[in-house]
Amino acid sequence: MVPNVNATPVTGRRGVYWQTGLCLVLLAGAGWLLRRHWPTVQHGALRLAVADQGWLLVAALAALGTWVSSALAQQGAVARRLPGGRLVAAQFAASAANHLLPAGLGAGAVNLRFLMRCGLPAGCGASALAVKGAAGAVVRLVLIAALAPVCPGLLRIPHVPAAVLLAATAAAVLLAVLVRARLWARCRGAVTAVAADIRDLHTRPVRAAALWGGSVAFAALHSLVLIAVTRAVGLPLSPARVALLYLAASGAAALLPTPGGLGSLDAALALALTASGAPAAAAASAVLGYRLLTMWLPLLPGLVVLGLLVRRRAL
Repeated sequence: MVPNVNATPVTGRRGVYWQTGLCLVLLAGAGWLLRRHWPTVQHGALRLAVADQGWLLVAALAALGTWVSSALAQQGAVARRLPGGRLVAAQFAASAANHLLPAGLGAGAVNLRFLMRCGLPAGCGASALAVKGAAGAVVRLVLIAALAPVCPGLLRIPHVPAAVLLAATAAAVLLAVLVRARLWARCRGAVTAVAADIRDLHTRPVRAAALWGGSVAFAALHSLVLIAVTRAVGLPLSPARVALLYLAASGAAALLPTPGGLGSLDAALALALTASGAPAAAAASAVLGYRLLTMWLPLLPGLVVLGLLVRRRAL
């Protein structure tokens, strides 16, 4: 029996098509929301233009630090010593690529290509990216758990009818059974490799410190960007509340496959800030400032760096 060598590529393309279609639907919804609330967004932009420049400078410096912390975490996930300057440049380029493709595909492709150029096999590179992603998810959950008691009642769980809860539980169990039956055989090798890499990681204290320290710094610096912007526009929220809102909103937005969280993260942050008592215009100013510093302003320079890395065969 001759194996069907085209099955995997077709399946992969089909997944990309579905993901791209969902991304376009979400972006269209974000555009509709933007048009509907345009006066609030416009007023928020004007408020941002006269914001405190000192706090905006703090936010800009924190945004720059996010790429360094991302590079540190990536180095911690790899046993081989990576070139520091090119590693930071690759993270900067990966963030720009991530804003062009849905669900982190751009960042993953750039980072995987960079690790392969540094001599890692494709499997080891993919495992290193999985280790870094798992560490980032764990850090986010730990920070949310640590901040939630400091801000009681901020993350309120809405009342869900028993019938809805039962149906959701049944659907989750069914999905888990289907995934285990159809995908576990394919994923078992990858999961085993990642688990072995994580165990090996913690036998090297320096490597573990780089991974976890970089992951914590990455989440903390992104939170600091939003905290500094809220201070710049005079939003009366405590730093702990803003950090918790950012972590929760960005975690929720990560479930929607838009490029760089475009639309999904903006809406989640604005909803979180207004739900916590912030005026709509001030919340719009804070979200605009955060996105300008972490997405729009670095986008063109990041694409230039991406092109230079490709031209110099670093990718």
